[in-house]
Amino acid sequence: MIGWILLALLFLLVVVTLNKTVQVIPQARAGVVERFGKYKVTLSAGLNFVMPFIDNVRHRVDLREQVVSFPPQPVITEDNLSVDIDTVIYFRVTDAVAATYEIANYISAIEQLTMTTLRNIIGGMDLEQTLTSRDQINSGLRGVLDEATGKWGIRVNRVEIKSIDPPASIKDAMEKQMRADRDKRASILTAEGQRQSAILTAEGNKQSAILSAEGARESTILRAQADREAAILRAQGEGQAIQTVFQAIHDGQPDQSLLAYQYLQMMPKIADGEANKLWIIPSEFGDALKGLSSTINNLPGIPQEVEGPRTRVDLGPEEPEVAQQSAEELKAAQDAVAKAIEEAQSAALPAHPTAAPSHPPETGPATDATDEQGPEAPRA
Repeated sequence: MIGWILLALLFLLVVVTLNKTVQVIPQARAGVVERFGKYKVTLSAGLNFVMPFIDNVRHRVDLREQVVSFPPQPVITEDNLSVDIDTVIYFRVTDAVAATYEIANYISAIEQLTMTTLRNIIGGMDLEQTLTSRDQINSGLRGVLDEATGKWGIRVNRVEIKSIDPPASIKDAMEKQMRADRDKRASILTAEGQRQSAILTAEGNKQSAILSAEGARESTILRAQADREAAILRAQGEGQAIQTVFQAIHDGQPDQSLLAYQYLQMMPKIADGEANKLWIIPSEFGDALKGLSSTINNLPGIPQEVEGPRTRVDLGPEEPEVAQQSAEELKAAQDAVAKAIEEAQSAALPAHPTAAPSHPPETGPATDATDEQGPEAPRA
């Protein structure tokens, strides 16, 4: 029985001895070994052997990069405003022995160092710089912390500002300021847009006016060219018409009687109109009347008026109906000539105070009218 107890104690001693002798260190870890309370060696990752009951693994240090988030800390800016700043630090233990023996609690030490350094940096900035200079704050914190924690066997890789919370009154004022800035920028952009629109509109109107002027000028040129060609064609047509009429008159060989009759027909048209208060009768008017009367009296088949007893001209062996028709035509021609002479005389002497109205005689009206007026017509 005693033997079994001794065997069991021996087995237990062997197990404890093996446990104290064999040390397994995980990856990215380091074991600090002390012998009789003094640093002996640092165990690396893997299987390690130490002296049982003499060597002791004091600490197992994590060599991986660690992230520590610190609670928000109140910091006063240069313009005496209190803000709460929340920070995050990324660090890594590079020396397990220094991290074990140089500082008791390196995480707490990093936290306190971060707060003091942050107060020093923020104290030299106003609120606006604090809110807009996060990169500068991060760089300053990292430089100070890396320098201070180097002797602790710790390397600070990165420092980040999670949030910066100003007081509620400051937030309200900042929101109003930002709203005013946005309204100002919106007004400026609106004014710029209106100015650009006015400039573009003016340029468009200018181009439109230039194009309209060019179009009007081209239209005027084309219209002038068309008018010129039309005038040339009209002049050519009138010239050809005048030549045709002149040639027709020349071919017809008009005598004095035809010209006198046409002259008498034009006289009433000359005197027609309300604006013709005074007009001058040319001296050839009497000659025209004399020629017309002579022509009428000399027409073949018309009975001539002579001094003495009136005799009827023998018209030959015409039928009574033919003779009556000829007499009616002669009477109508005499009446037309007499009316034309009367209209010409009344148009020629409308305002003469002493001019006596002329009455054509029953026979030979053209000759008598010409004798009364003389070679030259009176001037009204």
